[in-house]
Amino acid sequence: MAAAMRFAYFRTALVRVGVGSRTYHSSAPKSQYDAVIIGGGHNGLIASAYLQKGGLKTAVLERRHVLGGAAVSEEIIPGFCFSRASYLLSLLRPHIYQDLELKKHGLKVYMRDPNAFTPLLEEGVGGRPPRSLLLGTDLAKNQKEIGKFSEKDAKVFPDYVAHLEKLACAIHPLLDAPPVDVLGITQGPLRKRLAAMKSLKPLVKSGLKLGTNIPDFYELITAPITKVLNRWFESEPLRATLATDALIGANISPSSPGSGYVLLHHVMGELEMEKGAWGYVEGGMGGVSKSIASSARSLGAEIFTEQEVGQVLIGPDGSAKGVVMKDGTEVHSKLVLSNATPHVTFRQLTPQDALPQEFITAVNQIDYTSPVTKINVAVDKLPNFLAAPNTADGKPGPHHQCSIHLNCESVEVLEAAYREGQQGRPSSRPMLEMVIPSVLDPTLAPPGCHVVSFFIQFTPYWLEGGRAWTDEDREKFANTVFDRVDCYAPGFKDSIIGKEILTPPDLEREFGLTGGNIFHGAMSLDQLYLARPVPSIANYRSPIKGLYICGSGSHPGGGVMGSAGWNAAMAVLADLKRQ
Repeated sequence: MAAAMRFAYFRTALVRVGVGSRTYHSSAPKSQYDAVIIGGGHNGLIASAYLQKGGLKTAVLERRHVLGGAAVSEEIIPGFCFSRASYLLSLLRPHIYQDLELKKHGLKVYMRDPNAFTPLLEEGVGGRPPRSLLLGTDLAKNQKEIGKFSEKDAKVFPDYVAHLEKLACAIHPLLDAPPVDVLGITQGPLRKRLAAMKSLKPLVKSGLKLGTNIPDFYELITAPITKVLNRWFESEPLRATLATDALIGANISPSSPGSGYVLLHHVMGELEMEKGAWGYVEGGMGGVSKSIASSARSLGAEIFTEQEVGQVLIGPDGSAKGVVMKDGTEVHSKLVLSNATPHVTFRQLTPQDALPQEFITAVNQIDYTSPVTKINVAVDKLPNFLAAPNTADGKPGPHHQCSIHLNCESVEVLEAAYREGQQGRPSSRPMLEMVIPSVLDPTLAPPGCHVVSFFIQFTPYWLEGGRAWTDEDREKFANTVFDRVDCYAPGFKDSIIGKEILTPPDLEREFGLTGGNIFHGAMSLDQLYLARPVPSIANYRSPIKGLYICGSGSHPGGGVMGSAGWNAAMAVLADLKRQ
């Protein structure tokens, strides 16, 4: 690659071209709507579509120049388009995909199979390359791969997959319904209490599906993932690879109690009717947001970018009456839905004197700790792994389309990375998930070049001694990451054209993710279902009449694409029907 193709280090503010951003209103919103949605992330866009379908004139007000929240595509390096934050698609609820006709509105997904590749750092035997583990949807091929490490593990792997699928299938009904209405069932007139009993239906349905597997489900969501995996398997590379799915985005180690729930999210994945599928969106993750926005606009929703809300407008009767923009302009509405995190919604945008003190105290206790740094890289050639050398023609191999797990030789490597992060030090041998979406999607990079994204753990929000990240710290950590990648794929570091480094504070600043947490709040047992984000508003209704939450900080949480927005819209429409 010619030297002219090489660029200096790019920080986040230099180049910002949002895919599809120019197709939305650049003018100011009107002064009156039925509903206003704060934030143009995917949940807010989905809520706008369903509210508009329900007959409410709806406006979406997005702070940034581009729609999508964390599901955005941006050309941060000239000629290279990145999914800057969220980078893989799954768990997009099937009914939303169909209702909003997202395929018709431009959504195209490149399915991945195989989907996981774990190369090992070891000396090859007899001139052969180091071993690796390649997993996909073909169970027979998976068993052959696992058999390189353990015949016993290969034999039981299909049973393990079937076991997890059974558990995941049983809790599907809980994703597309609000949590049980405990207050409705226990308080008020008998007629209303009986009506609230309907909220038990999804929970009962899940319980019946689980049946005799209820103890297994309870163990999975409460026990350390190491306890579960050690019962099934003996080979370290397999256990470490599977453990990463339980740790992704969470500030926990494999030995932390309750680390199994996020693992279920990955088994519950579904795309285009294919269970467990994960894929790359054409044009990057902004393609999802763009298709949802297109559907919402076709229904009549008005969507605005570069319109930052300063405060929720509270009327004399204590109910929400719209929003006040940063420039002081008022946009009036009967209803306000916030797609921001609970912290941003209730501690920054809502007048504090309009909220009960005990509610503010509860919101202050929500855990947003994030161990994640995202690094986006443009390279001038395809990475060449020692464990799976590139072919002479230079074409991508099956492993290049996968989530590539580095530093996963053993569970102890992951434990050590976690321990360093908890001490305020970025991991010296971090857990790395590497993806190269351009091997399937040619729209992302120039010919012969590729976009590479690293999802990295564990990095603290504050460095040792309470010190904030500096540019020098970012550069030093990026070099640590690239040096580790070079151990598996020599020459990777020299192929880098440009890069972007997003530490937890950067993710917070750029995307409004409190604490840099990709899930809008930790997905720990004390912050799920009835307790998400806090017990008093698990039904999406805030203490202020007319103000709702619709983001991933509400049930079912981050990773389940669209359910929070859909559930919140259904709550709004149900309340209007009862009036």
